[in-house]
Amino acid sequence: MKAIGDQRAAAGPATPDHQARMRYAWRVCSVTSLGLILIGVAGSTLNVALPSVVRHFHASAMESGWILLSFLLVNTASLVFFGRVADLVGRREVYLTGLALFTAASLLAGLAPDVWFLVGMRVVQAVGAAMVLANGTVILTDAFPPERLSQGMGVYIGTLSVAQLAGPTLGGLIAETAGWQWIFWVNVPAGLAALTWGAMTLRRMPRGPRRPVDALGNALLFAALSALLLALSEAGSAGLSSPAVIGGAAVFVVLVPVTVLVERRAASPVLDLRLLGGRLLTCANLASFCNALARSALILIAALYFQAVRGLDAFDAGLSVLPLPVGMALASPAAGLLGRRVSSYALSVGGALLSAAGLGVLMLAIDPAAPYWIIGLGLLVAGCGSGAFMTGNTTEVMRAVPQSSLGVVNGLRMMIMNVGIVISVGLSLSVLTSSVDEHLRAQVSAGTLSALSPVAVGQLTQGFGRTYAVLLAVALAGLALAALARAPKEPR
Repeated sequence: MKAIGDQRAAAGPATPDHQARMRYAWRVCSVTSLGLILIGVAGSTLNVALPSVVRHFHASAMESGWILLSFLLVNTASLVFFGRVADLVGRREVYLTGLALFTAASLLAGLAPDVWFLVGMRVVQAVGAAMVLANGTVILTDAFPPERLSQGMGVYIGTLSVAQLAGPTLGGLIAETAGWQWIFWVNVPAGLAALTWGAMTLRRMPRGPRRPVDALGNALLFAALSALLLALSEAGSAGLSSPAVIGGAAVFVVLVPVTVLVERRAASPVLDLRLLGGRLLTCANLASFCNALARSALILIAALYFQAVRGLDAFDAGLSVLPLPVGMALASPAAGLLGRRVSSYALSVGGALLSAAGLGVLMLAIDPAAPYWIIGLGLLVAGCGSGAFMTGNTTEVMRAVPQSSLGVVNGLRMMIMNVGIVISVGLSLSVLTSSVDEHLRAQVSAGTLSALSPVAVGQLTQGFGRTYAVLLAVALAGLALAALARAPKEPR
């Protein structure tokens, strides 16, 4: 009770200045939430509609993987870079430019004449998304008073859940009725609306300290992640003995120590691990990495399961995966409200525990004869866990750093989380496709395997079980790290 009273006292009286700040803070929250919805819907619709795109272009397993991975790779490698650029030219300006770039690339993606032009437009989308994601959380954190930040963060992260809630159904419906092009074109009016409202609402923010851009560090990071993704994507389709797998893994192993050495000497490193000083920031960010790795491929994997194993069309598959984003949509704002009474540490640990429990249920319910309600329960529990974890973890990290370091630390936080997202998709697809014969692997991404061979469906079902087992192991590691991220007690 004393803690609750202290929090209320810290909020201070509802003065006119405080009320004006809160009105502006909630308008900022609406702007940043629109940006998150735009990017979240774009990703979740494509996850469900990917088989339609693959069938249209007759894409190979590698090409279909890179439709997803190209976006994740470039987005991850660009996050800290655009956090630094925003220090030079302004967060408002970079954020709005990112919205414009993402919208324009979405228009051109729908006009793609071949699969590699589409991949190119996904790269441009990724640059725009990095501009938005690298600055949205910082803009929101700056707008809210510290004692109300968990509420704003809960709504902000909850909008990503809403995007993932609408995305699968929308993606399936569009793919079955209007055609795959509209998966991208639907972003255009939404992007223009977000850009207009952002330009009207956001105020200019003080620019951060002018630091040199670490071009060499960015290049090394991009090359290392590219090599890792090449090895992961080819391992599932070509086998571990493939020259691409061996070469990609070798390049990654060589570049990691080189990157660490270069970054230690850089004046303003893109990967400044010194910012993670202390157990709380180190463990909290590593827990975020594990949660992203365990969470991010779930909608894609579940949608492929319903199409490739159970023979559903894209629309029905989209409906079937809805419990996952529903759980996130319910848990994120609820965790934000609880954040005034429950510590962000408790929310983070509790969310990580629920995420692992949901994956455990999914791993046990892969049999095609298993009733849907068990799968739906697993998806719902995993979604609730991820929503609570992300709200608690983000608040925990952002409260632990001084105001002057918010931009750089947030960029590093997002990059670490996005590396988990990148590896999640690449690793999950690799483990999954390795379970079937080589000549059938393209049918997995196309969602047509269920109509070809009962034997292959059995192999693929085992592949889903192995995939969920790998993700569960990662989620348990994330739970342990979240538990270790407790702030040290202050001396009395």
